[in-house]
Amino acid sequence: METIPPFNLLFLLIPLIFVWYFYKQWTGNKDEIPYATLRMVVQLILIGYGLIYIFNNDSWLIGILIIFVMVTMSTMITLRNIKQNKGAFLLVFSSIAIGGTVTLILVIELVLDLTPFYQPRYVIPLAGMIYANSMNSVSLAGERFEKEIQTVELFEARKAAFKASMIPKINALLAVGLVSLPGMMTGQILSGVDPLIAVRYQIVVMAMILSGGG
Repeated sequence: METIPPFNLLFLLIPLIFVWYFYKQWTGNKDEIPYATLRMVVQLILIGYGLIYIFNNDSWLIGILIIFVMVTMSTMITLRNIKQNKGAFLLVFSSIAIGGTVTLILVIELVLDLTPFYQPRYVIPLAGMIYANSMNSVSLAGERFEKEIQTVELFEARKAAFKASMIPKINALLAVGLVSLPGMMTGQILSGVDPLIAVRYQIVVMAMILSGGG
């Protein structure tokens, strides 16, 4: 697989600067994109070093701790998008934890049939994808629900919020293979994996993203 020189990553600043400029002009917020970009880089560098340790350590206790941190951080990020979030932490945490964890267990125990059950090289990346997409779904549902409940009854607001949260997931299923080659599949192909094997993993990923998000 082609190694990317660190200096070459700087070229990605060119489109980011354009996006930042218009975001600043139209929203009045000049700090959010630079902050998010810097945080993204720092977090990925740190997790890169962390994964080296995690992959060499098969302790399932560490895995549980990492999953707890994932769910907690997903909850906190979700609450940023919900205005009436007082007392909502436990509800959002439970939504992400239950939906995501049930899906994760199904995948690693029945689909992948891992032996032993906990293998960090598989579990941690899959957990990250599941909880991140669950976070996005809950964020969309919460934001839409707050708007809908102001004009319609509870049942109708709930239906509209659920449908809104599912739109990106369903669109992704419809577009995969025709419009997009998702990140996991692309990464596997670039690293030399047989495309048909990569397809099987991508089917797993797409199904678990929809399930966890729902």
